[in-house]
Amino acid sequence: MTETRPLPKLVIFDCDGVLVDTENLANRRLAEWLTAAGFATTFEYCRKHFSGRSMVSVQKEIEETTKVRLGGDFVERWNAGLPDLFSHGVEAIPYVRDFIDKVRAAGIAYCVASSARVSKMHITLGQTGLLPLFEHAMFSSTMVSRGKPFPDLFLHAAKTMGFVPADCIVIEDSVAGTEAGIAAGMRVFSYYADPLSDRDGLAAAGGILFDDMRELAGLVPIR
Repeated sequence: MTETRPLPKLVIFDCDGVLVDTENLANRRLAEWLTAAGFATTFEYCRKHFSGRSMVSVQKEIEETTKVRLGGDFVERWNAGLPDLFSHGVEAIPYVRDFIDKVRAAGIAYCVASSARVSKMHITLGQTGLLPLFEHAMFSSTMVSRGKPFPDLFLHAAKTMGFVPADCIVIEDSVAGTEAGIAAGMRVFSYYADPLSDRDGLAAAGGILFDDMRELAGLVPIR
């Protein structure tokens, strides 16, 4: 079946959890911050429900559904604390560099499209040595009116790069990101190697599941 799939013309990578291993660090801190603000929660809840989401959307959801108020400077304070949070070491997702190399060798265009700000991607990708590979095309949810799970970010990335959605694939690890890619009309490959990944949620969202970056080139397939 996979042999009949057309070669993608654009590969869109999510950043956190796909290129760099940051989700656990970030969600542990987020759980602490939200609990301190009066929204009693756990790392596990944040990891499942807020991964792949922008802090703007997280704050909006909490304040629209509860009486908790995180403060007008919540997002600003969160972003200001990221350099310190990630200064303790961020690693690339195992074998993702090999897949990127195969994409490049095949002459396929690629970019990164993340809920994170470009400044955060510079920090995390910079620590892993992946930044030089993506500086040419970095897209953030701050560039569109609606973040994931809406398709706006992926559609913006594809349009800017000069491709129609049907010619694009998305590499994601979150339910929100998978939903966004499917809504954009793209094939989505959903990575679930982390034990805390919502495998069932990724499948229900329409992702093509895989748990090892070494499998991905064969699934796409990239010949």
